Amino acid sequence: MPLTLVKAWTGAQQRLKAAFIDSPAIDARLLLEAATGATRADILTDPYRELTDDQVNTLEEFLARREKRVPVARILGRKGFWKLLLNLSEHVLIPRPETEVIVDMILKRSQPGDAFQLADLGTGSGAILLSVLSERPAAKGLGTDISEDALAVARDNAANLGLSHQTAFLRTSWGSGLHDGTFDIVASNPPYIRSDVIPTLEPEVKEHDPILALDGGASGLDAYIELAPEIFRLLKPGGMAYLEIGFDQAMDVENLMRSAGFDDVTTYLDLSNLPRVVTGQKPHQG
Repeated sequence: MPLTLVKAWTGAQQRLKAAFIDSPAIDARLLLEAATGATRADILTDPYRELTDDQVNTLEEFLARREKRVPVARILGRKGFWKLLLNLSEHVLIPRPETEVIVDMILKRSQPGDAFQLADLGTGSGAILLSVLSERPAAKGLGTDISEDALAVARDNAANLGLSHQTAFLRTSWGSGLHDGTFDIVASNPPYIRSDVIPTLEPEVKEHDPILALDGGASGLDAYIELAPEIFRLLKPGGMAYLEIGFDQAMDVENLMRSAGFDDVTTYLDLSNLPRVVTGQKPHQG
């Protein structure tokens, strides 16, 4: 009997639910759409469309990988973030919705015509940098990363999104080698998970995200200890810093920021009401 869109979606959901996947309905739909070229609307309005043999085989391959806890974004090689669709590789972290808080804050504190200089330290796929620049056409940005493989992904994303003229990318550790007082805004989503916690993470994370983007050392704070004074150095007077943090790191990161010289150090919550972003401003003088 031919497999239809609705039967394929229902069957895929059942398989993923049996495999204890957290979001079986959403994952099943995304994999079905990718395997068949159908849209969400097609599944609802043309549910009895029959799949070709090739589409059935592709869907089966996708579902088998998801049952083994390979993330959907790894299977498809792309992930939606903010208003963009970003290409991924095994060398970059899958961007999380929580990180969109940084993008939202930067955009709310700027105007569409503002011509600021933005640095995204540890840029990975370029998620933060490209999301901001896509809505601020007069701004320019630099993404740094210690991984050349990650930078290749970010450059590719910039090119695909038509943002190459606004961006530059540099292989370096955080801001090493960059001039003092260069940027109006510096943002970073550094590794912040304690080393001893990583083995307890879900397989989708610990087996498929690069350890370089996860491991924050024994305290989880290694990156922030380096970043706080480094970001202060890179910012122009009056410039703003935005740092993503783990849910239990607000006080420690705030203290590091104040010790580095930042004013108005504040922690902001994400949509789950968890501490997510610490901001600080470099004093205008002194």
